[in-house]
Amino acid sequence: MLYCHVMTPFDRPPVGMNLARTSKVVAQAFDAAMAEAGGTLPVWLTLLSVKSKELANQRELAGMIGIQGATLTHHLNAMETQGLLTRRRDPENRRVHQVALTEAGEVLFEKLRLAAVAFDKRLRAGIPDDRLAEFAEMLAALRANAEAPQS
Repeated sequence: MLYCHVMTPFDRPPVGMNLARTSKVVAQAFDAAMAEAGGTLPVWLTLLSVKSKELANQRELAGMIGIQGATLTHHLNAMETQGLLTRRRDPENRRVHQVALTEAGEVLFEKLRLAAVAFDKRLRAGIPDDRLAEFAEMLAALRANAEAPQS
């Protein structure tokens, strides 16, 4: 047992610690799956976000991915240099860049999509759909509890 009854009130690992450890293991495994397919998590999230919205501006894109604008700019510069996407000024608002995938970006998107689908299948292996649905509800409840104001 990880937790001694004398030292802590837990008879099993705290939910947050268990969730954090599991999240780290899953994230590392997903990163490895993306790397094996020729990409990274930021590249995958960028390609996915651009693909899901034919032309997205950089500010919207950063919000969808969950990163700061400067970090996104770094990723976009590298991806543009690699020929994965193009950026152009919005003709209606010159301060806004519109982002679109190139043919090479589409090819990498498909490779990473297949890797993501295979990884999801791996995670779901042996777990019935009703348990996965219950798990999704549990994650939503944990997220809501974590976001709720402390009383």
